[in-house]
Amino acid sequence: MKVKLFIIIQFICIVSIFPREIPYTLEDKERLIRVEEGLKAVNQRIDSLEKSLNQRIDGLEISLNRRIDDLYQLMLVLIGAIIAQTIGVIGFVLWDRRTAISPVIRKTKELEEDNEKIHKVLKEMAKNDNKIANILKQAGIL
Repeated sequence: MKVKLFIIIQFICIVSIFPREIPYTLEDKERLIRVEEGLKAVNQRIDSLEKSLNQRIDGLEISLNRRIDDLYQLMLVLIGAIIAQTIGVIGFVLWDRRTAISPVIRKTKELEEDNEKIHKVLKEMAKNDNKIANILKQAGIL
C-alpha cells in the first residue's frame, strides 16, 4: 500500500512538472506588441541621452584640458619671470659691486704710488740728514 501511494505521489509530481499550455489571446498579443514598442521608444531615448551625455562629457573634457594647458603655460611664464628676476638681481649686484669698488681700487693705487714717492723722497733726505735716517730706521722703512 505504501509503495502504491509513493508511486502515485511521484506520478503527480512528474505530471505537475511538465508545462501546461497557457491560452494566448489576441489581447495578449496586442499588449505584447505595445510593450515591445514602448521598449523600443525607451531604448531610443536612452541612446539619445547617452549620446548627449557623451557629447557633454567630451565638451567638458576638452574645456578641462584647455584650462589645464592654460595653467601650465601660466606656470611656465611665472617660472620664467622668477628666473629672469633672479638673473637681473645677480647682474645688478655684480654691476653695483664693481662700480662701488672701482673708485676704492683707483684711490688705493694712487695712495700706494704717493706712498712710494714719499718713501723715495724720505730716503733721499735720509742720505743728507741723520735725524731723518734714524727715524726711518726706527719705523722700519730703511
